[in-house]
Parts: sequence; C-alpha cells; structure tokens
Amino acid sequence: MATATYLQRGEALDYVNSGDAVIEAGTVVVLGTKIGVAAADIAAGATGAVHVEGVFEMPAKSGESAIAQGAAVYWNGTAVTAASSGATLAGYAAAAMTAGAEKILVKINA
Repeated sequence: MATATYLQRGEALDYVNSGDAVIEAGTVVVLGTKIGVAAADIAAGATGAVHVEGVFEMPAKSGESAIAQGAAVYWNGTAVTAASSGATLAGYAAAAMTAGAEKILVKINA
C-alpha cells in the first residue's frame, strides 16, 4: 500500500528563483496555474519562501469595473482583474472592490 508522509502545513512553499534578478518581497509569482507571494527577497539562483495561502492587498487593473466579494479574480502579470483571458487564477475577492479602485483584497489560491 502506498503511504503519504506529512511534511508541512503548506501555507508557504519553497521557490527557486531561476531568473537573473532579485524577486522582491511581496512580488506575485506565477506557479503553474496558481500564484504565490514572495515572503522575503529571493536572490537570483536562490530558494526562498512564497506564501500560497492568505489574504493579500494587491494592485487592481487600472479602470477595472466593480468586483463583488467572493468573485473569482485573476493575475494578469501586473495587476488583479475579473477577466480570465490570458491570466492566472489568483483566488477570489476577499472584500468588494469599487469600480476604479487601485487595490483589491484577494484570498489567494482559493
């Protein structure tokens, strides 16, 4: 019988910065079909932690329409949007966002 061994809670995961620039703390990192948020600066070639659970204040796409609490939201590479096209699922709006707001609260990977 195959067994599984518990390793950690999974709120943060190790991430290898394969780029040639520092990933600054708070930077959104795309992890396949999910996102993470760098917990601290991660030097080029180094391993660091990325949060994969929690609520984060993130930039909203400029000119974005209102987003209701609980609505699915996506990371387009620079900001959060309600549009899924070409973007990565970020999670859902943890609070309602008014049209044109600059920030949105996101419950990531939910």
